[in-house]
Amino acid sequence: MAKIAQNRQKPTNSELKEAILASKKSFIIVGFFSMFINILMLVPSLYMLQLYDRVLASRSEGTLYMLTAIVVVLFITMALLEVVRSKILVKVGNKLDALLSKRVFDSLFEVANKYPGKASSMPLNDLTSIRQFMTGNGLFAFFDAPWIPIYIAVLFMFHPIFGYFAIFAAIVLIAFTIINEYSTKEKLLEANNLSRASNIYVDSNIRNAEVINAMGMKGNILGIWQEKYYGFLNAQNSASNKAGIWANMSKSARMLFQSLILGIGGYLAIKMEVSAGMMIAGSIIMGRALAPLDLIIGSWKGFSAARTSYERLDALLSEFPKEKEYMELPAPEGEVLLEGVVVVPPGATQPSIRGISMLINKGDVVGIVGPSAAGKSSLARIILGLWPLAAGKARLDKADISQWDKADLGKYIGYLPQDIELFEGTVSQNIARFTDVDSVKVVEAAQKAGIHEMILRLPEGYDTRIGVGGATLSGGQRQRIGFARAIYDNPVLVVLDEPNSNLDDQGEAALVKAIQSLKESNTTVILITHRPNILQVTNKLAVIKQGLLEAYGNTNEVLSNMAAAVKDAQAQAQAQTQAQAPMTQAPKISLSKPSS
Repeated sequence: MAKIAQNRQKPTNSELKEAILASKKSFIIVGFFSMFINILMLVPSLYMLQLYDRVLASRSEGTLYMLTAIVVVLFITMALLEVVRSKILVKVGNKLDALLSKRVFDSLFEVANKYPGKASSMPLNDLTSIRQFMTGNGLFAFFDAPWIPIYIAVLFMFHPIFGYFAIFAAIVLIAFTIINEYSTKEKLLEANNLSRASNIYVDSNIRNAEVINAMGMKGNILGIWQEKYYGFLNAQNSASNKAGIWANMSKSARMLFQSLILGIGGYLAIKMEVSAGMMIAGSIIMGRALAPLDLIIGSWKGFSAARTSYERLDALLSEFPKEKEYMELPAPEGEVLLEGVVVVPPGATQPSIRGISMLINKGDVVGIVGPSAAGKSSLARIILGLWPLAAGKARLDKADISQWDKADLGKYIGYLPQDIELFEGTVSQNIARFTDVDSVKVVEAAQKAGIHEMILRLPEGYDTRIGVGGATLSGGQRQRIGFARAIYDNPVLVVLDEPNSNLDDQGEAALVKAIQSLKESNTTVILITHRPNILQVTNKLAVIKQGLLEAYGNTNEVLSNMAAAVKDAQAQAQAQTQAQAPMTQAPKISLSKPSS
């Protein structure tokens, strides 16, 4: 069967909700176990009831031993059920993580493409927050809460007053829960948003630590970060203080009600309406009936954090949904066709590319030149399918670039961006793009890039470990290793954005030789540069100004036309200057005396 490639489609239902509902059977089993656990929770009160009303009255040691043995067995059973219930929820959490972790990870890179500078690892933390809540004690309260009416019904069996008092106590605790929700919801949401903004700000500035330290900007950056961070702390403290108030009030109220029911039981016992055993058992059952509500209030902060994480994660997965399936296309050969492409960079309002159309044949080495901010890098990104198009089509071998599966297409593409990023790992792993390292292909790419000997001079050669961002290497070394990565395993299309910006003369000569080798192997190369001396290796040249294609054709012809245009402009400017010269001369004034 043909392999399937993918593209994005909007989901009909919440993907996160579906992932949770995939464990529906496990939740049903947990609920089933919770039923037996809550029934067994009646054991202490019934044991106390039998001790007071039967054992003490009959003074029967045999009855005491038998009841005690039964209670021990039942408590062991309840403990085992608790352990199994907990393990099931842990497996549910792990299943949720297995279903969504890759999707969340992929979505992070989609965020980075669509909203540069705003991406962070926070969605992974959100997934962890949801998983932790699902495996914690807070969730057990929601499984135990439906059994509150059962406990109240048992209290009614002891005496109606017991039942009515339990209903009153439950209403009070439920009121505390609702008040706690409304008094902390906004502050907790504000705290989460400020925490997120604070972390993103720190992450973005850590990447520019050298500039910050060199130019003495750390104090200024610290001030901005503290404003965000202390805003988060203040919101969190406000929410925690309010939550603490209601949690403590709930705990105190539960203890009060549990004591008051003893008083009520004492009164009823005096009136001979209940036995002493019922009085003690009623207090125990009352405490058990109110425990889930007390636990819900106590764990409300964790529940609220998990709920906020759920909402954020659900919004992320909805904005960047799964990819729909397409038939896999044949391996590309390297022809690029742009049809009236218009691009608005992420976060911008004005297009950086305005209706460019051009054909790049297989094996062409195309130079792209133009002033800064002309749209050259934007053009590279749309050819690679990194940015969405506002209009037009970008095609690779006649197929819309968006129809290619990026994972499959990547092995046919080489890309060296302006900002070279190397990743934590060895030199060989970086060149091999973190696939299984094929030493022959790695060395071949390094030799083509002209850096084989440079790598051998490193402390451990190809096994030299590179720190995060390649901080242990010079800018030129990073750029040359990045170039080797771009041409690894003979891609059919190579896009180089300012590949010689950090190179010395020797490095630039090696780059020219490598591009010449790519040209001979019929590889399509797109070369963005400000340095005209590297254009000697190109056979076509495109000139871009203000997002428009000013010229495109044979390199020598375009350069000749540009030189002629410059010469004509200079001639016109000189002629205009000469024409204006007489007008700028001062008029002559006669100093002779008038005749008498």
